Formats: sequence, C-alpha cells, structure tokens
Amino acid sequence: MRIVTWNVNSLNARLPRVREWLEIMNPDVLCIQETKLAEDAFPTSEFSELGYESVHHGQGQWNGVAILSKVGIEDVVAGFSDGGDPDPDARIIWATCGGVRVASAYIPNGREVGHEHYAYKLSWLARLKSHLELNHDPKDSVAVLGDFNVAPEDKDVWDPKAFKGATHVSKPERDAFEEILDWGLQDVFRNQYPSEEGLYTFWEYMAGRFHKREGMRIDFILATKSLSTKCKLVLVDRNARKGEKPSDHAPLLAEFV
Repeated sequence: MRIVTWNVNSLNARLPRVREWLEIMNPDVLCIQETKLAEDAFPTSEFSELGYESVHHGQGQWNGVAILSKVGIEDVVAGFSDGGDPDPDARIIWATCGGVRVASAYIPNGREVGHEHYAYKLSWLARLKSHLELNHDPKDSVAVLGDFNVAPEDKDVWDPKAFKGATHVSKPERDAFEEILDWGLQDVFRNQYPSEEGLYTFWEYMAGRFHKREGMRIDFILATKSLSTKCKLVLVDRNARKGEKPSDHAPLLAEFV
C-alpha cells in the first residue's frame, strides 16, 4: 500500500497539480491538509474520476483535511472522540482504508511561544494522544499522517540558531510530539534515514528558501510497529515543490508491503 501525506496549502489553488501528481504517482491513500474549502466545495467528483473515494472535514478559507483512497473508506470520524468538546477547527479526519486506520492531521501552527494559539497547539497534541489511547491499540495497524508543525530535532531544520526561541522547535512542542510516539507510533522516515540532515518537507516561499535548501521537516507518517516494519520505501517528492504555483510543502510518500 502506497500512503502519502501532502499539505497542499489551498486545494482550490493546487487542484490541477494534485490531479497530475495522482495520475503519475498513483497512491492508494492520500491524506491532504489545508484544503481551505467548505464541506460542499470539495471536488469529490474530480477525484472520483481518478478512482478515489474521498472524505473531507472543512471549514471554508482555513484549515481543512481530507483522505482519498482507492482501497476503501470506512468508519469515518471527523475531529476527536475523547469525550471533550468538539475542536473548533477542522484539523483531523480518520478513516479505515484497506485495513489501516488512517488519520489526516493538520496540527495548529502555534504562532509564537506564549501565544494563546501556542497553548491551543499543545492541548491539541495532548488530545491527539488521548484519542489514540481511548480508541486504538498500538498493536493494530494505525497511521497518523500530516503537517505537525513540529521539527522534532535540530537536524530537522536548516539552521537551529535561526529558530531559537521560535515555535516548531520549542521543548514543550517536541515533548508533546515525543509523547505521541510513546503511545506506540514510529516515524517511518527516520526509521529509514536515522541520522541524515538536510531532508525537509517544507520550505517558506520567501528568500528563495527552497533553492537554498533552507527547509524544515514538519510533515510525518507515523505508524504503529506492526505497520512500520512493513515500510520498504519512504521519500519526499521535492519535484512537487517545483514549478508554477507549488505548495510550500512537498508530498511525503511511504510504501508498505
């Protein structure tokens, strides 16, 4: 099974590129973040023409997450099932695809350390772990994919000094990310490339960051052990970050056998 996560930074703006990429790469499951579309504006028929079922959790011009699948979509859940209040934002959707419980997640940015949105980010990550604890078993095939807006280690950013005191690299964020892994998930990319630096999934549009290779690794495919041991290939498709009107994120792809 080929599973992909991709923050498209507005599906309306990137739809032709997404369609072309799907036709070339033919993933079984694609998790999309930042659709920035209302529920009724999602291009279901466009994806159906390519052989994909799809589910979407949207809220208009902000956020929005979706799952596309060629291997079935069952037991769809939007948001968290943790006994708490509904998340005010459309940031996570769950579905079972080909026997794998899949989540497409868009973790809050945090804006700046100490901001109320930073507190929301930390509480959101805690809720993700609670949802996993209450609804899933680490022995099952579970994959949480998406834009986490966290760089777990210094080697996941182009220059740690440039990020000193900023979000995405603060200790509370990194600790919250580690707690999610501790539930029973593995970073399949780092399993394949444990020590390599300079491997990123996101590059800001400004200052020629992409061409200077000044990026961040903030998009992940996290899988339970039973699933991650079946991962034989994982890569970042940098080519999808090139050309006219790209997203600032590249697709992250993993193949499981």
